[in-house]
Amino acid sequence: MRFVRAVWKLLVGIKDALVLIAMLLFFGALWAGLQAGPKPIGDGVLLVDLDGSLVEQPARQSASGLVAGGSLTREHRLRDVVAAVDAAATDDRVKAIALDLEKFVGGGQSAIATLGEALDRARRTKPVLAYATGYTDDSYQLAAHASEVWMNPLGAVAIAGPGGNHLYFKGLFDKLGVTANVYRVGTYKAAVEPFTRSDMSPEARANAQGLAGAMLETWRDDVRRARPAAAQSIDAYLRDPVAVVRAAGGDFARAALAGKLIDRAAERHAFNARLAELGGSVDHDAVPYRRIKLADYVRDLDPGSSRGPIGVVTVAGTIVDGEAGPGSAGGDSIAKLIDEGVASGRLKALVVRIDSPGGSVMASEVIRAAILNARAKGLPVVASMGNVAASGGYWVATPADAIFAEPSTITGSIGVFGILPSFQGSMAKLGLAADGVSTTPLSGEPDLLNGPSPAAGALIQAGVESVYRRFITLVAASRGKSLAEVDRIAQGRVWDGGTARQLGLVDQFGGLDEAIAKAAALAKTEDTGVTWLDQRPSFEDRVVEMLAGEDAAESAPTDAFAALAPAPTDLLARVIGEVSAILAGPSIQVRCLECPPGAVAAPSPQALGWWKLLSAA
Repeated sequence: MRFVRAVWKLLVGIKDALVLIAMLLFFGALWAGLQAGPKPIGDGVLLVDLDGSLVEQPARQSASGLVAGGSLTREHRLRDVVAAVDAAATDDRVKAIALDLEKFVGGGQSAIATLGEALDRARRTKPVLAYATGYTDDSYQLAAHASEVWMNPLGAVAIAGPGGNHLYFKGLFDKLGVTANVYRVGTYKAAVEPFTRSDMSPEARANAQGLAGAMLETWRDDVRRARPAAAQSIDAYLRDPVAVVRAAGGDFARAALAGKLIDRAAERHAFNARLAELGGSVDHDAVPYRRIKLADYVRDLDPGSSRGPIGVVTVAGTIVDGEAGPGSAGGDSIAKLIDEGVASGRLKALVVRIDSPGGSVMASEVIRAAILNARAKGLPVVASMGNVAASGGYWVATPADAIFAEPSTITGSIGVFGILPSFQGSMAKLGLAADGVSTTPLSGEPDLLNGPSPAAGALIQAGVESVYRRFITLVAASRGKSLAEVDRIAQGRVWDGGTARQLGLVDQFGGLDEAIAKAAALAKTEDTGVTWLDQRPSFEDRVVEMLAGEDAAESAPTDAFAALAPAPTDLLARVIGEVSAILAGPSIQVRCLECPPGAVAAPSPQALGWWKLLSAA
């Protein structure tokens, strides 16, 4: 009887949960429908509240995760924010632009530089003001492009620069008796080192140090150009921040003021009062100025409605096999978007916008084949690299007639590796043994209990070398180089955009606008109008976006020093993601695991067979 009651309670609980989900979806859809009508935009201050991250393509959020109590991280599409700032520069309704960076968690140097250029254009005609409790690398790089930089008197400008530690698992594996069988090609395959070493190899350290130094120099140059008055103090902050703060009596805000890194140290209400002077005041204690919300302004502009002759498809996030939503580059999904755009007959050129550390080699090849099909139909192709276009991200760029990147773009990583874990040591520690029979050299292989046989190991290594040859052959044909020349600059090494251009991996510096202009020139058309080849948001996407509301980034740190390091939960999630991505071996991959944090997302593990345990980075 107790069992029946327990089952009944379980069924009632499931029913109640389903009813709750249905009610949330219904009322969410009803509210969204009521809000769907266009809202008139009045005069005021355009509030660019970047409460979250700046991304090339926002990832699809899950309604079930939200209903279950999960948190949503707000992601702002770069092109939408840039379009809003550019439009505001000449819009008489917009009296000023306010950057609220209180909960900004970053966006990558390339994306921030692109938005910074839009802010530079805007401040020629409108006041641009920035506010935060404290500033770190990304937020200060963006704030430097404002005409007025405000900070809380208790805040700080804390610049850490590129760099940081990575976890190494060899000691743990030794204790557990796990053997990491490594197969690789390339001197600089640092991705395998956490499983085979307890520290960085000299080759990996040299590559990482060179990349970090180049990224820091690019950051410093951008800040100096945007805020010349702070050029000397920026150098002093980077060289000896302790001395700078001590010279100001230990007052961080005073140090920032003295170094002209900021213009005002004041509470939020003083900043709001300043905005009221510029955009008109209202009788409202919380927001005493007339404001135009970024989301409302973007909807009013509708930047995705263009139907021009230049098709732009986005490859953002990890490249995965099959279908995938926005923010994760499903090979079949992106190929379908390209094929549909080509089949429409409207397009005269194609721009492939890439912000990806790579992923599945099979999915990368599916995307490359679709791009080649577009070229076969007479469309010139231009690749435009964002923050990261490495490994598989570079693979999909190889068919392009021209490749554009920013100096801060991270690219290259043309190399191959594979890791196959085996547990003979763990078995010995537990007093276990495994034995059996075979009919061929590959029977029961790869043997994860006793370790792969020499034949299996040789076959996996041969597969790794085959993928590498395929990779450098594609690059050589694309860049007009010999295999030997490509091999010298490949080897798994990661390059900054400036060095990549010198090496011939990139043709020109420039962002998406320059790539679109180049595509139009190659197509011999003066019309640079764009057709965005995006997936249409589903009903669930719209409801989740609405339900996320204004609270998506409530947990974002506002203290500058707290924002210097990732949250422990984020760090743990990244470590687990990296380990599972390598050891699960979901598919043959071209992936950059040496790229900075945030650039790599782990795909869902799939057991697709031992021959798919090859990985490339």
